[in-house]
Amino acid sequence: MKFSTYTDGGARGNPGPAGIGGVVYDEQGQVVAEVSEYIGETTNNQAEYRALLATLLKAHELGAKEVDCYADSLLVVNQMNGKWRVKHAEIQPLVIQAHNLRTQIGRVRFHHVPREQNTAADALVNKAIDAATASR
Repeated sequence: MKFSTYTDGGARGNPGPAGIGGVVYDEQGQVVAEVSEYIGETTNNQAEYRALLATLLKAHELGAKEVDCYADSLLVVNQMNGKWRVKHAEIQPLVIQAHNLRTQIGRVRFHHVPREQNTAADALVNKAIDAATASR
């Protein structure tokens, strides 16, 4: 099965309260799954990677053999495509997990999109952070 995913992660402050969001689409462009989760205090880059991992895992659980991943994080896209080195120790385990998922799925490609084309995932991030921080 082939899927497309859109992912986003964000932190209010860096580090700060953080959330992840992702949408999985089937080949017809229909939403088949969403991810929206508060992940505690972390950095924006860690949140971006955790969003990628959660959404890729969801696609894998749905039987994905091919996934096109879209993200507005140049860091994530360029690191996953091997264009940029992974310098930060806290990001390295997340990259390894993403590569392992990529191997399990089969074919996974990473594409950068402008923030304006990633509004559904961004809304899921904000929903998660808002829900968690409203009770504080």
